[in-house]
Amino acid sequence: MPIERSSRAPSPRLALAALFAGLLSGASACQTFARTDGLDISRIPQEKRSEYNLFADRCSRCHSLARPLNAGITREEEWRNYVRRMRRQPSSGIAPEDEDTLVRFLVWYSANRATAGGGEL
Repeated sequence: MPIERSSRAPSPRLALAALFAGLLSGASACQTFARTDGLDISRIPQEKRSEYNLFADRCSRCHSLARPLNAGITREEEWRNYVRRMRRQPSSGIAPEDEDTLVRFLVWYSANRATAGGGEL
């Protein structure tokens, strides 16, 4: 007796193919995202520019810089969790030794958003 499939449930092969396609598109996005947004570096204090450059390089690999800059996070612990979660993403390029620098910049930015040139990006 053949097994009848509901017209609502996709076949396991179709579901697996859709999952695989989604994973591939997500991985390719990390490799091809262009850095097209960010802050005006002239508004960032000289001592924070190297931190910003690391942030801009690493965080623009998978998404726009507006994503973290508009995250609404203000506490260091929350930024640390955010950066760790991003570091675990394939192709992020964030090394464990980058975490402190990225967190330091993001904490500074969230406290100095107005003077750093951050409006809604």
